[in-house]
Amino acid sequence: MKYLFGFLLLFCFCSNLSARTIHKERSIYRNIVIVEQNNKRCMRFETRRRSVSNQACINLQDQDKLVFEYTQSLMAGLAFNPSPKRILIIGLGGGTLPKTFAKILPQTEVVSVEIDPAVAKLAKKYFYYEENDKTQTAIKDGRVYIKRALKKQQTFDWIILDAFNGDYIPEHLLTVEFLTEAKSLLVPGGLLSANTFNGSRLYDYESVTYQSVFKELQILHSVTKGNRIIFACNCEKLSSKINVDQQLKTALVPFGVDLDSLVKRLSSKIDWDTSVPPLTDQFSPANLLNQ
Repeated sequence: MKYLFGFLLLFCFCSNLSARTIHKERSIYRNIVIVEQNNKRCMRFETRRRSVSNQACINLQDQDKLVFEYTQSLMAGLAFNPSPKRILIIGLGGGTLPKTFAKILPQTEVVSVEIDPAVAKLAKKYFYYEENDKTQTAIKDGRVYIKRALKKQQTFDWIILDAFNGDYIPEHLLTVEFLTEAKSLLVPGGLLSANTFNGSRLYDYESVTYQSVFKELQILHSVTKGNRIIFACNCEKLSSKINVDQQLKTALVPFGVDLDSLVKRLSSKIDWDTSVPPLTDQFSPANLLNQ
């Protein structure tokens, strides 16, 4: 038994050595580490649980291919609208989503909102994220950006909420008031997508909150991880908008996205406790519920 234990220790030690740290810094919000392992480069946030959480990864041998299942799943939104004119992304990470949109939708304007300037800097330096007249970045809190965009009477065809990580949820981005503001920023028929969680008590509260603002939800549960993608719409019937564009379907293949398969997995089934109260600005203990 002691030999087996020693082997396991050696294996873990060697595994940790194989993840090479190429950059580490402390931002005003968190510790950020850039590592390389198995031909992948990842941005990690060191969490309060002293664990690490990969926020973005690129395949160094195939930079187009989307590494995370959730980023592939988010592309199911293109089945609801294959040609959005303006996309708003709350949460930049390594810039994976705006980079993908720049390649498959070159005429689409994409605005990414990131609260941490260090994350935006490292996305450009290590993950090949670039800004231009169509791809823009705003260093702001996501809710502040949406409030100001509403005052300016701006609109978007698609809003993607991707500001969560494995350790912390910005509670002010998970309330009826916030989702109502986001919905008001959408054009008629506009889509909202959120990368969020499958498990914990938060599941019921979060689902009820989204359902109280949007008439119908389409959910795409992860096959391999404990998260899900919520799709909602500034419309009467979201499911009636599904229409897979064959040209776009082909264009997504090099990114590791099977659009037909994603659409088949979409579900409008209500599998949550509808009796719980929605989360509001006065009641949003999201991080307690997610434990």
